[in-house]
Amino acid sequence: MAELRNLQLDLAYFHERVSVARIFIFCCFLLLFTRLIFLQVFRQEEYMLKAESNRTSVVPTVPNRGLILDRNGVVLATNYSAYTLEITPSKIENLEEIIDQLSTIMPIATKDRKRFRKLMEESKGFESLPIRTRLTDEEVARFSVQQFRFPGVEVKARLYRNYPYGELASHVIGYIGRINEAEKNELKNSDDEANYRGTEYIGKLGIEQAYEHLLHGITGVEELETSAGGRAVRLLNSNPATPGATIQLSIDIKLQYLIETMFGNRRGALVAFDPKNGEILALVSKPTFDPNLFVEGIDSENWKALNHSIDKPLLNRAIRGTYPPGSTYKPFMAMAALQTGTRSATAIINDPGYWMFGDHKFRSHGDGGLGAVDMYRSIVKSSNVYYYSLANDLGVEAMYDFMAPLGFGQITGIDLNGEVKGVLPNQEWKRKTYKRPEQRKWYDGETISLGIGQGYNAFTMLQLAQATSIVANGGIKHKPHLMIATQDPISRKITPVEKSPPIVLGYKPENVEVVKNALVGVAREGTSARAFAGTSYVSAGKTGTAQAVTIGQKDKYDAAKLEEAQRDHAVYMAFAPADNPQIALAVIVENAGFGAEHAAPIARRVFDYWLKGDFPNEVDMAAVQIGNAAAPIGTPIKASDVKLNTTSSASALSGLGFGLAATANLASSGASDAKTGASSSNKASSSPNSTSTLNTTAKLATQNSSGVANTAMSPASFTGHNIPALIAVPQTPNIELNAHQIEQQKHMQTYYPRRTPPPVR
Repeated sequence: MAELRNLQLDLAYFHERVSVARIFIFCCFLLLFTRLIFLQVFRQEEYMLKAESNRTSVVPTVPNRGLILDRNGVVLATNYSAYTLEITPSKIENLEEIIDQLSTIMPIATKDRKRFRKLMEESKGFESLPIRTRLTDEEVARFSVQQFRFPGVEVKARLYRNYPYGELASHVIGYIGRINEAEKNELKNSDDEANYRGTEYIGKLGIEQAYEHLLHGITGVEELETSAGGRAVRLLNSNPATPGATIQLSIDIKLQYLIETMFGNRRGALVAFDPKNGEILALVSKPTFDPNLFVEGIDSENWKALNHSIDKPLLNRAIRGTYPPGSTYKPFMAMAALQTGTRSATAIINDPGYWMFGDHKFRSHGDGGLGAVDMYRSIVKSSNVYYYSLANDLGVEAMYDFMAPLGFGQITGIDLNGEVKGVLPNQEWKRKTYKRPEQRKWYDGETISLGIGQGYNAFTMLQLAQATSIVANGGIKHKPHLMIATQDPISRKITPVEKSPPIVLGYKPENVEVVKNALVGVAREGTSARAFAGTSYVSAGKTGTAQAVTIGQKDKYDAAKLEEAQRDHAVYMAFAPADNPQIALAVIVENAGFGAEHAAPIARRVFDYWLKGDFPNEVDMAAVQIGNAAAPIGTPIKASDVKLNTTSSASALSGLGFGLAATANLASSGASDAKTGASSSNKASSSPNSTSTLNTTAKLATQNSSGVANTAMSPASFTGHNIPALIAVPQTPNIELNAHQIEQQKHMQTYYPRRTPPPVR
């Protein structure tokens, strides 16, 4: 018989289980409710940001890079627009297949694919990335016809950096290039990381690097609404980029060209100062290079050619090349003697052609001596014996103490990166430089050769030019600088650069006059008299021949028996006019020989340009380039008459080595317009107004769609003179100035008008 169930007990169990289930469900809902409150109340802001982030994307907007101008408003670095083929990866399903299909329409090289993949790794999927740059008109047309086949692929216009004059002043201007890993790491550790999002380029050398913070501008942003697949739907907000500032330099680009051309195929450097304020008028290093090669990444062939060349074209010899100054050191030694009271100007030293120190004979120039020599004659005739003796009297420490304030062996502080100190030796320097005890000791005999600018002495042309300008300026020292003004891209306000206060070295005026008179004597009756014959102004200078290798005591220097790299350097330092210096310079021509033959003629023509507005004619220029000229040959060309014919081709290069951009400027702004001491009638006919200069500058050459020059270099045509191309400047894409750039240039020229110095006496 079946056992009867206890319904009351079963019912009690049932209600108990239901109660437990209710409690469990209540706890679950309580947990969900608690979590809901936590997420929507306490973490509301965080998740709202994440949700907004999923809905929107922020795309950086790259700013236009600032312009670089010379002192007369000529554009040295600018931007131009060219077509690029761009892909938005988020809109493409099979990327490799699309690229393969595109390659049937236009060439897509392996390097283009590699660059594109690298950009993809560094970018977000909704950004459009260039796979091909600088498309030709034909390539743009071919793609446009078939664009319907390629959703997510389009042709866009992008700005590229352009250096209109190619190799001209490349060491001053520098270049931009792709940001490398080291630079990326440096940016990550700086406050500028956000400002370089979306940017591939950064200044590498010269002004482009030194003033990167001004030229780069401020990156803008665009806020886009995106779909779940990451595709851009619409623009929500935009904060436009701020263009970089315009920078005006103190150099005169036409003077820079003149000097670079006079060097020809020779190596060397020249730095020209305005001794009154420290502005650098020209900073030349030869050979040069084309900065346009680096803009999109230099190819291996060109890189090897530049990097492995024995001429070292990438070396800025003006601030990084160090040389013994040779006899150009003697005027500073004379000043040291006068200031320290070691020797008077009238003290007589006998020069038999050699100077004995113990059993060592220090030789002078030539086989014979100069006889009785005072300070004036020691500089004019360049007596070695006089300065061997003076160096021994002064001692190495006194020489160091006097020369260091002049800038020798010191960082001058020029606004370019990479300047080297050189070597101004003393006992402490030798102790720090050498390791072995016998090498660290200073020997008295080592002091002797320092007096004639040899021995351990090794200075840059920038340092020698600065020291020359100090003497020209009566002992007042100015910090050398290249930038003279900036212009804000928004307000267009022009701000002059705040100059460092001058340093007065405290030279006695009578001592300065002694040295200056002797330097004038060099140009009148001394070693550079032939180069400066017939000048309408009075110049002052000193030639030098600096040894590249040491010649044995019993050996005689014979350039014909030496390799070129072992031959002496030709050096010259000078300023003019002597009574009211407007320009001071130092020049070296490597392994060229005597300074009077190779360096002084270059200085003469620099002064003629700056003070008179003269430009060498064809025959004279050719002679200077091979060191076969002293005073100018024939009749020079007036800079105001130098006009270049424009051609129907927008990209024709002139025989002056300029692109059409320069053609327009040079046609309207000769050197005499800025600095000549010529008659007022000449000035009236040659001085351009700002408007004419701007109008011609604006006519820079009509660029084709590819942004690539399409004609060969043509010879220059001057008014009444035909000068063949003296240097080949690589062709570069031509540019057009937009209205904003023209206005910038106009403002700069208004602020820094071409100045006319007082008449030359």
